[in-house]
Amino acid sequence: MKRLLCIVGGMNVGGAETFLMKVFRRLDKTKYSMDFAVAEKGKCAYDDEIESLGGKIHRITPKSESFSKNFSEIKKLVRDEKYDYVLRTSQHSLSALELFAAKLGGARTRVFRSSNSDTGVAGKKSVILHKLCKFMPRNFANVRIAPSTEAADFMYGKGSVAKGKANLLNNGIDTDIFRYSEQDRQDIRRELSIENDLVFVHIGRFNYQKNHKFLLDIFAEIVKQRPCAKLLLVGKGELEEDIRTKIEKLNLSGNVIITGVRSDVPAILSAADAFIMPSFFEGMPNTIIEAQATGLPCIISDSITKEANITGLVKYLPLSNSAEQWANECLDAVASERKDTKPAFIANKYDIDSVVNEFIRLVFGD
Repeated sequence: MKRLLCIVGGMNVGGAETFLMKVFRRLDKTKYSMDFAVAEKGKCAYDDEIESLGGKIHRITPKSESFSKNFSEIKKLVRDEKYDYVLRTSQHSLSALELFAAKLGGARTRVFRSSNSDTGVAGKKSVILHKLCKFMPRNFANVRIAPSTEAADFMYGKGSVAKGKANLLNNGIDTDIFRYSEQDRQDIRRELSIENDLVFVHIGRFNYQKNHKFLLDIFAEIVKQRPCAKLLLVGKGELEEDIRTKIEKLNLSGNVIITGVRSDVPAILSAADAFIMPSFFEGMPNTIIEAQATGLPCIISDSITKEANITGLVKYLPLSNSAEQWANECLDAVASERKDTKPAFIANKYDIDSVVNEFIRLVFGD
């Protein structure tokens, strides 16, 4: 049995965490196991499922509380539990220091997964710290992976994939789960009382990266042309109250539905007519991949990797374009019918089986 310890902030519903769960679900449990060192003290969204799959959850001290305790606890955990394989997923280079702790604890294979193409924090201090610590993932990890070329370049240096210093590992999905369903479409529309409306959707945490304020400006322009249009905002986050305030200011309370975190994302995507994502940056957005699997047109910012366009359903727009220009493109993108995108996913190795096989090869060496 080859045992992997994944070091994460908390196993909640985020892109990096969801990726780990997708892999964990499909691993052969007679050959491989995945455990998690979690810094969040409270219960996380995936905790019950992790334990049901046979995984262990180890609580460790957050770095924000005590840097030295975090380091020493990881070192001790790896040594006591005899983990040969340790993975750290993060969008900040400083997090690779935890792999150094794992190395001191005896871990032979230390994997760093770059999860984004920016630090995720608005401000110069985080960027400067990231640049100062960029030597860490290059030196403390002996396996370096990323979901896109941009995410690899950001963490490991320009051209790191081409130079063989990092490997791409796609954010694959189970195409049988994320497929268009007419029944799901009708059920969700009935639940949310949007049966006959034109429906746009955005799935993402309410934070700076996702650029919700501009998203609302875009949608306000859509409503000028289609007064009955609806926007589903799926997620939660630290900027949610600011977004609610802007919704009221733009007189969109009757058009915008904040759903919170949903466990039925495939159904939500089936219910929508187009996906809008004007993010400032992304590593490789899971939600855009999932949306394409349901045949949903996606209008996204051109700051997002072109590698996200697996099916030809993605339209890239500059953030310098006006909200009105974005709105017109969103309205033009709405499809009259969904196409089957599964062949494109398999051809481009974005199906979950291909991704799990590559994960096993890169992480476990099998």
